[in-house]
Amino acid sequence: MSYKKILAGSGLILSFGVLVSVAHASHSWGTYHWARTANPLTLKLGDNVSSAWDAHLTAASSDWSASTVLDTTVVAGKARGNCQPTRGRVEVCSKSYGYNGWLGLAQIWLSGSHITQGAVKVNDSYFTLSTYNNPNERQHVMCQEIGHAFGLDHQSEDGSSQDTCMDYFSNTGVNAGSTLSTHPNQHDFDQLVAIYTHLDSSNTAFSSDGGGGKGKPAALGRDEDLNDPSAWGEAVREDARGNNAVYVRDLGNGEKVFTFVTWAE
Repeated sequence: MSYKKILAGSGLILSFGVLVSVAHASHSWGTYHWARTANPLTLKLGDNVSSAWDAHLTAASSDWSASTVLDTTVVAGKARGNCQPTRGRVEVCSKSYGYNGWLGLAQIWLSGSHITQGAVKVNDSYFTLSTYNNPNERQHVMCQEIGHAFGLDHQSEDGSSQDTCMDYFSNTGVNAGSTLSTHPNQHDFDQLVAIYTHLDSSNTAFSSDGGGGKGKPAALGRDEDLNDPSAWGEAVREDARGNNAVYVRDLGNGEKVFTFVTWAE
C-alpha cells in the first residue's frame, strides 16, 4: 500500500477479515487488556517527549485517569533508541522519525490476551509542519494513541466529531480552533469499565520499577526498527475508508505485537 494514504485514526475492532465501523457501540479492539488483581488499574506512562509535548501528555494522563477503573501517572521515561519498550508500562516518545508517512503509532505487546508493555510515538517530522502543528491536533493524536494502549478502539470513523479523542475528526485546518475531539468522553469511560470489570490472577502493569525491564521479546532483533512499516507484520484491519490501520506481527509462543497507525497525507 502507499504510505502516503490518509488514515485518520489508529485502530479498529480486531475481528479479522470483517470490516466493522463503530459509532456509539462497543469500541474495544478485542479481548486484550492489562492483567491486574484489583481495580483501578495503575499504569505508568514514561515521559520521553520533548517540551512541545509535555503538556499534552500530562493532559491525556489526567483525562484518562478520570475513569473509575484506571489511574495513569506520568513518570520519567526509560525508552532507548527508537522508543524501546519497558515491561509493565507504556513508554511515550516524540522524535523526528522522518517523512515516513505516519503521524503517530500505538504499539502493544501481548502474551495471550494480556498486554505486557506498550509504546506511543508521535512524529515531530510532521508536527513541525503548519498542517499539523496546532494544540488540538497534537492533543487528539496523543490522547487517542494512549487510549489504544488500554484496549480502546474508535467510536466513529466517518470524520464527524463524537466529542472524544477516539474518533476520526480532524483538528487541522479550519478545525484548528475547535475544542472538540481532544479528550475522552463518557462512552470511553463506560467502555473501560466493560473491559476492566473482571479481575485477573496476576499483574502485567507494574506499580513499581522493580518488576519491569527493558528489552524486546526474544523473537525480535535487538536493533530491529519497529518504526518502519516493513517490521509491523501483516495488515489485519482496514478502517471504514478502506485503508490499512492495524498490523499484527506474530512472534510465536502466544506473543504478538500490534501496531495502530495514524497516517499523514
